[in-house]
Parts: sequence; C-alpha cells; structure tokens
Amino acid sequence: MNTVKTVLLLGILSGILLFGGEAIAGRNGLYVGLVLAVAMNFFSYFLSDKIALATYSAQPVGPEQNPGVYARVAPIVGRLAQRMGIPMPRLWLIPDPSPNAFATGRNPEHASVAFTTGILNTMSDGEIEGVVAHELGHVLHRDILISSIAATLATAITFLSRMMFFFGGAERDDDREGGALGGLAMMILAPIAALLIQMAISRTREFDADAASAKYTGNPRELISALQKLEAYSRRIPMNATPSTAHMFIIKPFGGMSLMRLFSTHPSTEERIARLEAMAR
Repeated sequence: MNTVKTVLLLGILSGILLFGGEAIAGRNGLYVGLVLAVAMNFFSYFLSDKIALATYSAQPVGPEQNPGVYARVAPIVGRLAQRMGIPMPRLWLIPDPSPNAFATGRNPEHASVAFTTGILNTMSDGEIEGVVAHELGHVLHRDILISSIAATLATAITFLSRMMFFFGGAERDDDREGGALGGLAMMILAPIAALLIQMAISRTREFDADAASAKYTGNPRELISALQKLEAYSRRIPMNATPSTAHMFIIKPFGGMSLMRLFSTHPSTEERIARLEAMAR
C-alpha cells in the first residue's frame, strides 16, 4: 500500500507539472523549467551522499578508523545487509550528542549509513539493529531515487511559478482573462501543492522503511523502543541539522513539534509506533 501511495503521489505531482506548468508559463516555459529542474537535481542525486556526510563532518568507520565503533556496528550492519541481499554499506560516525542516524547513496552499491555518537551512547545493540534495518530499508527501496524524482518535479513547479511572477504567464488568445486568472491561481497554489505532495511522499517512505525493519529483524519492538528514545532525546538535545537534509534522518532532528504535520518530512512518532505495534501483534 505504501508503494501504491508513493506511485499515486508521484503521478499527481507529474500532473500538476504538466497541466499547471503550461497554464503558468506555456509549453515552452514548461520545457525550460523541467530541463533546469532535472539538471539541478541530477547533480544533487549523484553527490547527495558526499554533501550530506560533509555537512555533518562525518568520519569513516573501519577497522583502522574508529575501531571500537566498527567492532560494535559492523556485525549488525553486515548481518542485515546479507538478509536484504544488498552490499555492505560504508559506515560513518557523526560527532554529535543528539541521537540520530541516516542512510544515503544513489543505489545499494554506493550506500552509506551514518550514526551520531549520541545514538551509539543511548541505544542497546537490539535498538541499533532496529535503526539499521530501517536505514537499510531506505537503501533497499531506493528511496534516494524516489526522493530525487519528487524533488525534481517540485522544483520545476516552483521554478515555473516564479517565472510567471517575474515575466508573466502564458498568453491565451482565445480567452486571455480566463487564462490569466487560471495562471495566477496556479502560480500561488501549485508550489504549495507540490511541497505538500513531496512531504507526503517522504512520510510514506518512512512507513515503508519501518516495515522493512520489522520484517528483517523479526522483532518490531526493537525499533519501537529506539523510536521512543529518539523522540525523547531529540527534544532535549536537538540536532544542529539543515532543513535540506532533515528528511534523511530516522527521526526529525529538530526540537519541538512541527507547525503543521502536512509540511513535515516525517510521520508522527506516535503513528509510527502504533503501526509497528500492530505488526508485533
């Protein structure tokens, strides 16, 4: 159901771009906006892992670098990667006391999993396993690719709305007034709708990764316990994270409650736990 929902949301996003984009900027403007958005997100897709790891000063984890961390997490990650049928990802350590983790990389062959020092200090090995299985679920489902497609479509829609704001929309000889009003409405509403759908896709992928954790660990309660700790600690020790990378973490890294759940990259922790508890039962 999560996969069906993701495909449906991507289809709606594509429809907004095709029909709304032409209303905003005409066919030529639509092509220009789409090409620019693809170009921008193409580089982001291939460099997303390097950008994210550099942003948080991540240090490599291996037998020679951070050997204590490697000895603890490598067997867990390797065991889960084998169960999922994906290559062993590269491991990284983020020097931050706030407990969190994320996976990145354009495909399973170029995947990385990063842990904060905070999550290693607060989680048991079983809870770490639940978190790792969630992150590897993102890798298995190629969620970086899905997020990149959604970002490309949303960027194109936003670009077209700004194009109309600065240069005017497409003219309609047959009904200029109606076309202008429709274009004005799209200029205002299309970027908001695109953002809402992009966030909904992100939340859907989180549910799917939670389900992967439950499946491949065989015990949803490991992730339940981890999410409860993450929710408590993230409020007391918020992470200094950038909004552009917030969707990558297992839990929203900012402290406090979001203003609107519709604009959140993550579902509420309560809803995630409720779904996992249903799986456990």
